[in-house]
Amino acid sequence: MIQIILASASLGNTEFMNARPHGAPDLRSPTFSDFRNSLAAGWRDFIAAPLVDLFFASFFVLAGLVMAAITYVTGTTFWLILAVMGFPLVGTLCALGFYEVSRRRQAAEPLRLSEVISVVHQHLGGQLPWLAAIIIVTFLFWFFLGHMIFALFLGLSPMTNISTSFGVFMTVEGVSMLAFGTMVGGFFALFVFAISVMGMPMLLDRDLDFITALLRSIASVKAAPFHFVVWGATIAVLTLAAMVPVFLGLFVVMPVLGHATWHLYSALILSD
Repeated sequence: MIQIILASASLGNTEFMNARPHGAPDLRSPTFSDFRNSLAAGWRDFIAAPLVDLFFASFFVLAGLVMAAITYVTGTTFWLILAVMGFPLVGTLCALGFYEVSRRRQAAEPLRLSEVISVVHQHLGGQLPWLAAIIIVTFLFWFFLGHMIFALFLGLSPMTNISTSFGVFMTVEGVSMLAFGTMVGGFFALFVFAISVMGMPMLLDRDLDFITALLRSIASVKAAPFHFVVWGATIAVLTLAAMVPVFLGLFVVMPVLGHATWHLYSALILSD
């Protein structure tokens, strides 16, 4: 019986994949009202489908806990700062489930977890993994560069973990390292944000290649840099704040932001 249900869900989702509009849509510039409305719509989607959202959000929480556990067990929790700063870079990878929930609510389609998972699974064989690969490589390069920055400023400082060695970050070298590292990390975060903020939901919504989606997303950000920087900063602040209570805040923040991103993308689409 379960196999029959999953097969039916896969068949219906395959029809959706084949019926997607071809090519990138034209996008208008956002307004601050668009951001407020998108966040409000994201919260409504979270309330409407909490179980589906918690399933996908659990991957964010689990990734954060594993990341913290590895650095703790290896006695290198001072590297956790780099990981936390880069964590939002890979956050977009698991957001596809949230986009699909919002799309289904807009289309008045049923919100079944099996069907949402099926759509996400089908996209793994499409263009999405290519954009995801760029994001992962960017994160790994940031982590490598972060190690170099750390060694450059604090390579000779005695450290054991983030608890007993926190004072080293308050030295001149430590503050300089944090300032320079934040600036460099911000550049990487801006790049990932620019290619994914419209590119990820576009790949779910449209039948197109990842290069087109990437370039169209960057063009949208370049057309309204101030508004998108504010939106990106909002996402970063909320995500980092959600990590403070042992990453548990991600159970709520990530779904709401994922839904909000979809609604923002939908609101910016001009008539085809």
